[in-house]
Parts: sequence; C-alpha cells; structure tokens
Amino acid sequence: MAADLIVRITSVVFALFSMTSMSDKRVFSRLLSCLVAISMFFLILSCSLLFRIGDNSLVPRSIFNLIVVDNDSTEPKSDSCTDLCSKSSQVNPVASCEPNQAMLKVYMYDLPAEFHFGLLGWRGNPNQIWPNVGNFSEIPKYPGGLNLQHSVEYWLTLDLLSSIIPNVRRSCTAVLVHNSSQADIVFIPFFSSLSYNRHSKIEEMEKKSTNDILQEKLVKYLNGQDEWKRFGGKDHLIMAHHPNSMLIARWKLGSARFVLADFGRYSNKIANIDKDVIAPYRHVVRTVDPNNSPPFEERPKLVYFQGAIYRKDGGVIRQELYYLLKDEKDVHFTFGSAGSGGIRKASTGMAASKFCLNIAGDTPSSNRLFDAIVSHCVPVIISDEIELPYEDVLDYSKFSIFVPASYACKKGFLINLLRGVKRDKWTEMWENLKQIAPHFEYQYPSRPGDAVDMIWKMVSRKLSPLHYKSRRKNRYKMSQQFLNSR
Repeated sequence: MAADLIVRITSVVFALFSMTSMSDKRVFSRLLSCLVAISMFFLILSCSLLFRIGDNSLVPRSIFNLIVVDNDSTEPKSDSCTDLCSKSSQVNPVASCEPNQAMLKVYMYDLPAEFHFGLLGWRGNPNQIWPNVGNFSEIPKYPGGLNLQHSVEYWLTLDLLSSIIPNVRRSCTAVLVHNSSQADIVFIPFFSSLSYNRHSKIEEMEKKSTNDILQEKLVKYLNGQDEWKRFGGKDHLIMAHHPNSMLIARWKLGSARFVLADFGRYSNKIANIDKDVIAPYRHVVRTVDPNNSPPFEERPKLVYFQGAIYRKDGGVIRQELYYLLKDEKDVHFTFGSAGSGGIRKASTGMAASKFCLNIAGDTPSSNRLFDAIVSHCVPVIISDEIELPYEDVLDYSKFSIFVPASYACKKGFLINLLRGVKRDKWTEMWENLKQIAPHFEYQYPSRPGDAVDMIWKMVSRKLSPLHYKSRRKNRYKMSQQFLNSR
C-alpha cells in the first residue's frame, strides 16, 4: 500500500513537471529530490521492520530450531494419517479447542515446577506453576544434543498447556480439562527422562540423587490422590521415554499407562503393548526437504551405519555385522558419536545413502531409525524385539525392510539382499518415506498428523478397553445402590 502510494505521487509530480516553465522546473526538481529521499527513507524503514518480524531471535532457539517454526518442515497437508495408514481422520488447526471437539479430554495434575519446567531452570512468579506458553519468548529451552531424543515429555506438556490458550493454533486432538471427572485420562507432568539425564548422579554431601527423590515424592503424591484411587492409576499417563527413567517409581506405579521408547528394560507385568504407548524418538539429524530429497542416483552409498559398535545383550549383533560389512566398497559402517560433529556427519551421510541400518543396541530401539526416516534413507531394521510407534495404523513394510537377526548374520545375506533391491522398488519406498516423515516431527504448536498429534491418538485408542470395562461394571450401579439403601 505504501509503495503504491509513492508510485502514484511520483506520477503526478512528473506530469506537473512536464507542464511547467523552465523557471518553475528548478523548484520541481528540488521537490522531486525531496520526494526521492523520503521514499528511500520509508523503503529502508519497511525492510527493517520486515526483517525484525521475520527474526527468529524472538523465539527460543531450542524451540525454533526444533521445527517449532520451520519453513523447511514437511507439515502434513490434511489428514492425520497418510495413505500408508489403515485409518485416517481429518483435523484442521484451530485457534481454540472446546472439550467437546477433542478426541481426548485430559486432566493434568498441577505438580510443582521441580517436576517439570523447573528441571529446565525455569522459575515463575510466586504461585506460578506453568510458564506462559502463549508467548514463545517465555517458554523454557530444552537442552540440545542427545537429550532431545527423549524430549516427548516436553512436547506433550506444552501441547496440553496450549490447548487452553486462544491465540495458539494447534490440532484439536487433546484438550486440557480442569475437572478430573470429565477427563478420559489423567496426565502426570513429570519430565522423567530429563530428570534421569541431569540429576541421576548423587551429588556431594547428598545421600540420594535428585532423580530418586523426585520419584519418591511422585509416588507418595499419587497414592494420596482421589483420581489415582478411582481406577488404581489405570487411567493415568506417565512419560518414561528414556530406558533408565522411573527406575524406582515404575514398580510402584505399574498400573498406569506409560509413554515409552520400547519395552527392553521392563517386565511384561509393568509395561506391555496392550496398555502402553510407544512414542518415536525426537530425531537429531536435520530433516531433508522432500522437494530436494536426493533420489536413487544421487545416493552413492548403498548402506550407512554410524554409532557405537560394541554393545551388550542384543546389541552384540552390531559387531558381527561390522566384520561382515566393513570392507564392502559402497558401505559406510563405522564408529561414531554425537560429539565432534557426529550429528552433522550423520545428517550428510544418511542423506547420501540408499539404506540406513537400525540395529539393536543395549535396547531394541534407538533414534537412528527416526534419523533415517527424516533423511528419506530406507531403514533396514535388524532388531527382533523392537516395538514401533503407530504400528496399529502405519504399515512400516511400505517404507522399511525388516531382517531377522539370525538371517542378517549369515555371510553375504544382508549385502546381497540390499543389492538386489531394484531402483523402482527403492523409489517406491523413498516416496512413502517422504509421505510419512511428518508423523515423526515434534513441534510446537502441534499440527495435524505430527508426532504429538499421533501420540494423543494412540493414547485414545489404548483407552477404549478401559472405558468399556468401566461402563460394563457400572451397569447395575443404580440398582445396587437402591438395594443397599433398603
């Protein structure tokens, strides 16, 4: 509008200039010079304002960089599941979400900040439990590096808090309610993975670690809540994504539902696929733009693996595969870590490879699978005990290759299998990877079909049997009460 006005004024000035005498043209020349100067001033001012608006320094770097506001991220276009899902439901982002619109109504305990954002160094005003998530600049930063891979607790909590903030546009899958009797599930906002990563060591002059103390406090708190007593904790959701998180409390709170990376360090009585949710790791490599994803011919490496090679338990297969593959000319199989530019190297290496190995380590799962997915590098999963996120609605065989460990260790089997995958078949899986990759992106605010949205849908599906049994049990409640009153 401002630029258009300047153009019109300039046109009028030039028209008048052409109609004036020579003596008057000197005056007009001065006026024209002033107009040009004023126009340049407003142009520079406009550009400055635009740059300031686009400056992501107003947003916490940990949130902005983790695809909170990422112009290169691949957001799902409409459905919460792509064509590779056996079910889909269309959800559009909304500015506010009423409980009756949501798939899942969630009640969240107002635990003290020491259990959640306080672990990030956040300190609110007196009597303030939660940060103002409607203002991005007030959201505490989550630590980077490998801490990120277990950050599901952070994203889910932010999403619930934002569900009652009018100016935050998000999907309307889960919404926070303030009356527990209206809730489908009770959410426990304990950042257990962060607590383990940062506070599991016993500090000087301490008898117990902060992590252990927080778990003991949590158990005591929950056992005193009416909500816990109602179903014995069966309708509670606990985040314990790091395999070593909740080591003390898990045995005492095992009736609850857990959000986990896998079941590798849990007994079947505590955690199992019937009640618990497997959530994806937050990938640590950069997301490849689907419009610029290297195709078959532009990925010179056949196979890529970089990570710890010598592992215990089921992870011993890594060293067996290392000796089988290390001398193959188009295979990258080497030791690597997150330090010394390891993540950057992995980003480049995966994007330049046709197949990425996801091999069991100390536990059945790792973030390597999700790094491969967002790199559009076809995952080769060699982990017999692995459980996968969203597998009840997502067909992994459309974009991954599964190889039993016993087959993979046979000389020549794995390399010949992968060399035998033709260009057309690989390209089909590559195209599918580009479709489903957005389902593994954690972001704030959440979007339809991203990781946060998909996890809430998984929780909702797991709850159906619980509510079914509860309603059957209540069939004769009124008759029983009447009988007892007589």
